[in-house]
Amino acid sequence: MQELNQDNLNEILTNNSKVIVQYGAAWCGACRLVKPAFERLSTENTDVVFVYVDAENFPASRELANVENLPTFASFKDGKLVKQSTGTKIESIEGVLNEITGN
Repeated sequence: MQELNQDNLNEILTNNSKVIVQYGAAWCGACRLVKPAFERLSTENTDVVFVYVDAENFPASRELANVENLPTFASFKDGKLVKQSTGTKIESIEGVLNEITGN
């Protein structure tokens, strides 16, 4: 899993065919709670690029999905938004992930 340190999610989407993003924020307790599960999924799905985006610090990256609540999970295939979900349930994250992995 990689964490953005600059507002360049669009570049990552251009260079990778399958990407899943967790949008969060430093103040978001639910984001911190679910982040370890997101990291674990990244080790189990090596054909997908997992990215954590601080939605407060990187507005251009946030605009690539319809982020209204945190945490939001969004999957992208070939640079296009495929599916997104909010909340902390692992099933929600897996549903977003399965849209681009075909599982």
